[in-house]
Amino acid sequence: MRRWPPSAILLLLANITPLIGVLLHHWTVFAVVLLYWSENVIVGGFNVLRMLIAQPQQGLAWAMKAFLIPFFCIHYGMFTFVHGVFVFALFGGHLPQKGFGLSLPVVFAAIKEQHLAYAVVALVVSHGFSFFHNYVAGGEYQRINLQQLMAQPYGRVVVLHLVVLGGGWVTLALGSPVGALVLLVALKTGFDLRAHLAERRKLSGTPVLPLASPPAAPA
Repeated sequence: MRRWPPSAILLLLANITPLIGVLLHHWTVFAVVLLYWSENVIVGGFNVLRMLIAQPQQGLAWAMKAFLIPFFCIHYGMFTFVHGVFVFALFGGHLPQKGFGLSLPVVFAAIKEQHLAYAVVALVVSHGFSFFHNYVAGGEYQRINLQQLMAQPYGRVVVLHLVVLGGGWVTLALGSPVGALVLLVALKTGFDLRAHLAERRKLSGTPVLPLASPPAAPA
């Protein structure tokens, strides 16, 4: 753990927030899943910034950005919107019918109603620190291409769809026991941490210890 980048430690701290919410503030399944869906929106926003400053010395890259950034916003935005509709429909319990029931006022009202503002801010700080510390100051923006950046956030969408939505549905079916909610938070945090460390290994060029190191072989 001492060899983990500081951003990984901050990621863990940010993911402690929903754990505290579940254990001390009786968060519902909807609150947990809504927070993780909001994180996907945050990831998409920072990915646009990553694409914008990637490979600044290459003129061709700037020409590609003029097409790829709007395309990413539309494509990733559609995925996120559809997942948001599922989050509100499956766990929120009610939605207005117009526009599939999902809009910025609806999202902001739900975040306020579920008292998630501080948790959302913690996630913004975590991803923001990684952006400035690893991507900008660490020079990752010079070692990644636009095609990689286009694909990266979709791994999180898959995690949300398979782990968070699936786990949230099972938890809801079981009557939302605290233990199941804690397990859901732990699973999501584990996926996040592994993906973050793998990304740092790939882009930093320096070794990062895995979550569990195998024992040393005897001499």
